[in-house]
Amino acid sequence: MKLQQLRYLVEISRNDFSVSATARRLHTSQPGVSKQILALEDELGVTLFTRHGKQITGLSVPGTEILKLAEQVLHTTGNIRDLAQEHADPKRGRLSIATTHTQSRYVLPPVIRAFIDRYPEVNLNLQQGTPIQIAEMAARGMVDFAIATEAMELFSDLIMLPCYRWNRCILVPDGHPLLELDQPLALEDVAAWPLVTYVFGFTGRSQLDEAFRHRGLTPNVVFTAADADVIKTYVRLGLGIGIVASMAYDEEEDRGLRSLDASHLFDYSVTRIGFRRTTVLRSYMRDFIQLFASQLEAPLLDQLLACHTQSEVDALLQNHPIPDC
Repeated sequence: MKLQQLRYLVEISRNDFSVSATARRLHTSQPGVSKQILALEDELGVTLFTRHGKQITGLSVPGTEILKLAEQVLHTTGNIRDLAQEHADPKRGRLSIATTHTQSRYVLPPVIRAFIDRYPEVNLNLQQGTPIQIAEMAARGMVDFAIATEAMELFSDLIMLPCYRWNRCILVPDGHPLLELDQPLALEDVAAWPLVTYVFGFTGRSQLDEAFRHRGLTPNVVFTAADADVIKTYVRLGLGIGIVASMAYDEEEDRGLRSLDASHLFDYSVTRIGFRRTTVLRSYMRDFIQLFASQLEAPLLDQLLACHTQSEVDALLQNHPIPDC
C-alpha cells in the first residue's frame, strides 16, 4: 500500500468521483490514477468504489470506511511534513482557509493584509462556501482553518475558538418610513415589511428566525441570498428592507441606504475559527489566530491548544469575554 494510492482514493472522493478531474488536479494521467486504484483494491481484497461500467459512481461500504482512515493517514503525514518544515524554515509554508462571503469581504481583509506583511513566504489560499461546506472542509483536512458562525458544532473533530460576537442592522432606502419612528425600533415594525436577508444556515440566520418565532411573528421573507452585497442591491430596488450583519454596512460605500440598529432585537452571534484537533499548528498559524482574535493571547492560546475536547475549551474560556466586532 502506497501513500500515493491513498491520496488518489481521497481525491477521487473530493472530485465528485471523476478520475479525469482527479488526474488534472494532481497533474498526472487518468490511466495512472485508475491503475493505482485497481492495484489498491486488489491488494486490499475489496472494491472501494461502486461503478457503472468503467464509470465510478460512488463509494462502496468498505470504501467509505477505508476513506476515513486514508484521510487520517494523509493528515498525519501532513503533520509530519509541517513539523519538519517548522524547524527547517518557520516562515515558509502554506495556509488554507475556508469561510463565508461576509467574513472574507468585511472582516478578514485587514487580518490577511497584516498576515501577508508578516509572512510574505507563506502561500495563503482563501475558499468560500456555505457554513456546512466550510466546516466539512476543515473536518476532512481539506483546509487548515474554517471561519464561520453556523454549522461548525456539527463536526465533533473540530476544535472551535470564539473570535468575536456581532449583531445585525436593518437596511432601508433613504426616506423609508422606519426612519421616522419616534420610538425604538420593535420587531413588530420589522415584521410589517417584506424582508430581504440571508439564506438559512448563513451568517446567524438561525438567531434571526428564532427571534421572530419567540414573539409569535411570521416574517414575510421575499428574497434570500448568501451575499450581503446582493441583499443590499435588492433593498435598493425596493424589494423589501434588509437584515444583514452590522459589519456589512458602511456609510460611505452604501450611499442611498440607511442602517437602523437591531442589536436589541436579536441575540448576538459568535464567529469562530475551527480546525482539526489533531492538526499540528505552525507558528504562523498561531499568529493568524491571534491576528483574527487578539484576545486569545499566547499563554491562553497555548492552554486552549492543549485541550482534548471542545468542552474543555469552553470551560477554559468561560470567564473570558468575547469582544464585539
